Amino acid sequence: MDAGTVDTRAIEELSNVWIPMPDGTRLAARIWLPPGARTEPVPAILEYIPYRKSDHTAPRDSEMHPYFAAKGYASLRVDLRGSGDSEGLLQDEYLEQELQDGCAILRWLAEQPWCTGTVGMIGISWGGFNGLQVAAKQPPELGAVVSVASTDDRYSDDVHHMGGCMLADNLTWATNMLAHTSMPPDPATVGESWREQWLDRLRHSGFWLDTWLRHQRRDAYWQHGSVCEDYSAIKAPIYAVSGWADGYSDAVFRLLRNLDAPCKGLVGPWSHTYPHLGEPGPAIGFLQECVRWFDHWLKGVDTGIMDEPRLHMWMKDSVQPATSYECLPGRWIAERDWPAPDITHQRHTLTSCGLETAPDAGAADGTPSWVRSPLHVGLYAGKWCAYANGPDMPHDQRLEDGGAVVFDGPELAQRTEICGAPEVTLDLASDKPVAMVAVRLSDVQPGGEATRITYGLLNLTHRERDDQPEPLAPGQRYRVTVRLHEIAYALPAGHHLRLAISSSYWPLAWPSPEPAKLTIWPGTSTFDLPVRPIKAADAEGLPPFGEPEMAPGDPKEVDTKAEQNWWIVHDLAKDRVRLTVHQREGPIHLINQGITFTETNDEHYAFTGNRYDSVRAETWYRREVSRPGWAVTTLTHCVLTSDSEAFELHADIDAYEGDQRVYTHSIHNRIPRDLV
Repeated sequence: MDAGTVDTRAIEELSNVWIPMPDGTRLAARIWLPPGARTEPVPAILEYIPYRKSDHTAPRDSEMHPYFAAKGYASLRVDLRGSGDSEGLLQDEYLEQELQDGCAILRWLAEQPWCTGTVGMIGISWGGFNGLQVAAKQPPELGAVVSVASTDDRYSDDVHHMGGCMLADNLTWATNMLAHTSMPPDPATVGESWREQWLDRLRHSGFWLDTWLRHQRRDAYWQHGSVCEDYSAIKAPIYAVSGWADGYSDAVFRLLRNLDAPCKGLVGPWSHTYPHLGEPGPAIGFLQECVRWFDHWLKGVDTGIMDEPRLHMWMKDSVQPATSYECLPGRWIAERDWPAPDITHQRHTLTSCGLETAPDAGAADGTPSWVRSPLHVGLYAGKWCAYANGPDMPHDQRLEDGGAVVFDGPELAQRTEICGAPEVTLDLASDKPVAMVAVRLSDVQPGGEATRITYGLLNLTHRERDDQPEPLAPGQRYRVTVRLHEIAYALPAGHHLRLAISSSYWPLAWPSPEPAKLTIWPGTSTFDLPVRPIKAADAEGLPPFGEPEMAPGDPKEVDTKAEQNWWIVHDLAKDRVRLTVHQREGPIHLINQGITFTETNDEHYAFTGNRYDSVRAETWYRREVSRPGWAVTTLTHCVLTSDSEAFELHADIDAYEGDQRVYTHSIHNRIPRDLV
């Protein structure tokens, strides 16, 4: 056995088991049982996601779930209704049907002779979401949840919106999911009905982006599945996990603050990935940590996990700006409670001289600053969520600062450790009724390089409420607060902070209907910085996480190295800018399954000059799956443009069996803007 792997040779694997739903639909499960489970029942662990157990997630599943089986759990990977090998249709995220199916799976598990009747749920992203959402249904079989890279708030803190601004990932995620939902089940699992099921999916799964664009404010659509609407509904213990490069780290802190149920939090340096596979590193022995959690709650074993601090965080050390990192330097810190009582908030005032900490600094400074940012501010922002495949993290922020109004702090005399969510309160006015503001906090090095520490966005029509936005009165002064993402980051002496404020942040967020000039009164605008003291307990060190362990995994062959490229092209003759993101994975051949799959994604973001009506986003996703004698491909394509009144959505899907196109469909809809 290789170092870091466990012996799973005695594990019983069931490659496909049908789980019946109350309406007769069957969901497909891959199950791993520990030795002796058929005579001595064990608790179960469920992962419930739409990402195709027979191909797309099979390599990852085979590293994680047999590991849990080796530790005494029945471990399951179930395809959602209408995805992978499961029957039915998948027509949107987190529908009530999905949650009811999840509860039915738990009931089915509790009835199996190899299960004790107690079940835990684990999942990353979609599976982390529905772990929380199913927990809010209070199924009696659910004993504990590990929720990784998920959120409690589908409107304010998901791939769709941030601070009332629409994220470009709203488009890319929709195209990606259209590619997933349009793929057929595996004929080796479902038999001759595969083609009929495939065509049913193609005809009826739908273009989700069209739905999402029709809900631009916080309404009942987004409230469904947002457990923040009623934290008290969750009774099961929750282990909330994320990474600083992930898009979902803020949810860990909200869950710790608001859940009445037992809750632990873990935030590492990672992007959108499980921590035992963590990139940027260091990765940790996360599966061991999960076993400790489940042993405590599902088996009643005193593992000591609940005697430890509720929150572990990776305090990042200062780094040079880069779009990807193999490993981020730093150290683990811990807090018994959150919010931590000894974190103080340093108040800075924005002045014509920069950031000042004197109590009355800038109070008499009545000279306003103003900004009308060019559209290129944001080209070097990276992705809203880094997806572990770089180069998708923010580049040197000096490339962005020229299009922003900038406030520099003094050179730091000593090491300063930020821990929490900085907040900026701005006294401002806009010359347009709809405008946005982006606020970035950077670590400026002695050589001038600027590394983005954290950032926040606010659609100014959402300054009071996300469910009832109101247009701005041009020229009227407003006092608004922009909350930046939570962070733990250490600045050494000799560095200084930089606060940069812009009126656009494309393509991370969709721009306002037209360029807006923001006037900011620095003397009455403030910046609060959460600072954590360096503690003796940190110096003594915390019990270390183990090195990553996992099961050996299914054998596979990768024909080509994964490709990840970002290109920015500025045609100076036409003043046209284009950012292209290209990603390709595979072909990957799964030897045991006899199946090969390839995924290729291309994203294009363009604009001309500072013409807001020229903004264009275009995405292509190609999925190919084959085995000898069978090959299918789906190609999905979306284009989103806008003018001052509406969004224009054009979307296409084409499906091929071999070289023959078997299905094609297009939509072209105009959807009014709703103060976005």
